[in-house]
Amino acid sequence: MNFKRFGERFVIRIDKEEKIVETLTKICVENNITLGIISGIGAVCGARIGMFKPKEKKYVTTELLGDYEITSLNGNISIMNGEVYLHLHINLADEKQKTFGGHLNEAVVSATCEVVIEKVEGSIEREYDNETGLNLLKI
Repeated sequence: MNFKRFGERFVIRIDKEEKIVETLTKICVENNITLGIISGIGAVCGARIGMFKPKEKKYVTTELLGDYEITSLNGNISIMNGEVYLHLHINLADEKQKTFGGHLNEAVVSATCEVVIEKVEGSIEREYDNETGLNLLKI
């Protein structure tokens, strides 16, 4: 992984075999990013994505193996229990352009992943909400 900082924007290249969520979390911790916006594209060789089922208050996880293009990676950065909390969604396309999308749990880069983080001054906490079963922004 390499990155350059331009004011409050970080342009990041995540390299082959690196884990996206792990790498982005590390950058946020090391650069004191506690609030921000994430956007990216790239390619992965496997991913775990999820979908939240509101009635059951739980995530259903799907494992995708093989090569996929990241057609969209979006999310935000906040804090929960004093630690960086990434909330990421991803769209992935296979070689037939069939897409899969959902909450990104983890993905391994197959070639490269290009991400921009826009740091926002301040921080917002998250807390677990019993009614929804989600970790909601505490605004």
